Amino acid sequence: MKKSLLTMAALLLAGCAAIPPDAHIAAQRDITTADLTADIHLAREGWPQARWWTAYGDAQLNALVEQALQGGPSLEVAAARIGSARSELSRSMADMGIDISGYANANRQRYSGTGLFPAPIGGAYFTTETLRLEARYNFDWWGKNRAQVAAAVGALNVDRAAYAQAEQALAAAIAQSYFRLQGDFARLDNLARMTAAQTALAQDRNRRIDSGLASADASHAAQAELAQLRKHTAQLNTDIGVEREALRALLGADHAALADLKPVQAKAVAHALPARLGIDLLARRPDLQAARWKVESSLSRIDAAKAAFYPDVNLTGSIGLDTIKVENLLQAASRTVYLGPTLSLPIFDSRRLDAQLDATRTARNERIAEYNQAVVDAVREVAQDALQVQGIEQQIAEQAASSKATAAQLASAQKRYERGLADNAAVLHAQLAVLRERDADLTLQQVQRLAEVALTNALGGGYHEQAPLATAMKQVLK
Repeated sequence: MKKSLLTMAALLLAGCAAIPPDAHIAAQRDITTADLTADIHLAREGWPQARWWTAYGDAQLNALVEQALQGGPSLEVAAARIGSARSELSRSMADMGIDISGYANANRQRYSGTGLFPAPIGGAYFTTETLRLEARYNFDWWGKNRAQVAAAVGALNVDRAAYAQAEQALAAAIAQSYFRLQGDFARLDNLARMTAAQTALAQDRNRRIDSGLASADASHAAQAELAQLRKHTAQLNTDIGVEREALRALLGADHAALADLKPVQAKAVAHALPARLGIDLLARRPDLQAARWKVESSLSRIDAAKAAFYPDVNLTGSIGLDTIKVENLLQAASRTVYLGPTLSLPIFDSRRLDAQLDATRTARNERIAEYNQAVVDAVREVAQDALQVQGIEQQIAEQAASSKATAAQLASAQKRYERGLADNAAVLHAQLAVLRERDADLTLQQVQRLAEVALTNALGGGYHEQAPLATAMKQVLK
């Protein structure tokens, strides 16, 4: 026995293939060093939160997003990938521990009368019945199976993060489409008021022409302005129809959907950006989580590839019953027992193992490069979107001042008209100026909403990784 054990140990040592050194390890970027530039200053930490769209206080928007998240067509592919990853994880876990299977067989055979067995076996027919229970145990001495399971867990977490990214992108797309619709609704209503004012102005000019107080050029100019307003109205109606179809496609709804969608007055929502982009950004962006899990999975695949350089020892055993007479099948004399170890030595397989390990290391470097690029892109997107929001806020402040001055001009024109110091045309001109400023206000409000949603999406939309899967698998792999 001692000689056998010493012999097996020697074979194990001799059977280990040499693992080549890892000469090219890519450096992974530290997410905690990601910072915004000093000129980006917004309100407070902790934004955005999960279900960020509810902060707008719009029941229609809430219903649309919830409907899409329950079964939007863009989520079906992501869900199917999670199912495939779960199946792969189950297959990897099946290779661990004891594999038990049952076997039953019955056959009838005539033995050759001139063969190995003499009479009475030779030249006779016999029926053989076999019942056997087989067990196989993989010791996984070097952690190959554990590494493969860890890699499968990483792949599953990648797909779970990708699903969250798909959900976030869908919610952002619906919110932006909805806000474009609401902005167009508001502008269309304001444009109707402008058209009414311009129509009144054109009628006033026609009366002045009939009275000989103005030339026909004034009427032509008024009609041209009126035609432009009608053209803008037609364009807005087209944009509303196109956007409604885009929103319906995001929902995966039929032609009757969105028929009861109504204009809603927009509410001001406070937005805030963390002053430092570190771990919070990593936790809030599903795409960064997916990129990180890809790196983790690639590291586990390297461990599995390294384990293949070592000998593989398995233990196989079986117990059962075997007889040539069915009436003797359940007798103690028919029992069989088998126990045998299996030793696999990678003695002449080093070139293939080297290639496999090199491939996993190259894949790891590729995943690290993708992660580093994802971090850079994340910081850039957040910085650009934050600056966009800040710039729009400055424009809104200036636009408010312009609207206030125009409103003062209208009030002044109305007072002068009441005192007989100005005609109705002056008041109509002032009203049109106020309505044009209102159109600019509405346009900026719409752009602000779209920029806010883009910034929310860039920050991950309040996403936080679900850790229970990774935590549970750590217990399995111990």
